[in-house]
Amino acid sequence: MTLRTTLARLLDRPAVTRGIVAIIVLNAILLGLETSDAIMGAAGPLIIALDTACLAIFVAELSAKLYVQRGAFFRNGWNVFDFLVVGIALIPAGKGLSVLRALRVLRALRVISAAPALRRVVEGFVSALPGMASVFLLMGIIFYIASVMATQLFGAAFPDWFGTLAHSAYSLFQIMTLESWSMGIVRPVMEQFPFAWAFFIPFILITTFAVVNLLVGLIVNAMQDAHAEEGIAATDAYRDEVMARLIAIERRLEDRAAPGSIRRSES
Repeated sequence: MTLRTTLARLLDRPAVTRGIVAIIVLNAILLGLETSDAIMGAAGPLIIALDTACLAIFVAELSAKLYVQRGAFFRNGWNVFDFLVVGIALIPAGKGLSVLRALRVLRALRVISAAPALRRVVEGFVSALPGMASVFLLMGIIFYIASVMATQLFGAAFPDWFGTLAHSAYSLFQIMTLESWSMGIVRPVMEQFPFAWAFFIPFILITTFAVVNLLVGLIVNAMQDAHAEEGIAATDAYRDEVMARLIAIERRLEDRAAPGSIRRSES
């Protein structure tokens, strides 16, 4: 058995996969502990040593995958994702590159590629992106029209909220999220413009309750489709396995029923 085959079997073991997930979780906890000055003052060297050990394990895992899969490694999107996340952590964070130190926490995202359930969620979300682009375009058009109207209607009286197109867009985004929209913005506007509700209520109904729910529906449908495809793939694999076993049994029965085997049994 070659080293490549041995590594391939080792990487495919469930125990190894669970171990990598446990190390990812441990590494995420360590990165959180590094944000505490008190904890770093008490156990800083130990935390840094453990963090370095976790990174070394990640590098060893990816190196083993590269050796086993070779060119096929980069044809797998999740492998590329892991490669980039770990590669960012290897860049030295010197002066002017301190933001790279904060990006080390991206290693916690590796749990997505290691957990099949999380992979299904992400794959469903990615498959929903084309449909979401159309919804975002629709929302952008609605926001632009509403921002122009709000600036012209309320900009002179409320310049902080609707004085410019950008201010109007931000205020309308706050209203769409339903964050202090009534007492914070709409009611003060209605004190000077009593019929302002005729603008804001349709805007909320269209954006918050229609368009946002449309986004949620697209994501849910995409995840259901991804789950259904996975179920079909699992069913096909099980069917192929059963067929292979039936063929093997049929061949054994044919061998036993062959004339040569009968003569041998009679003798």
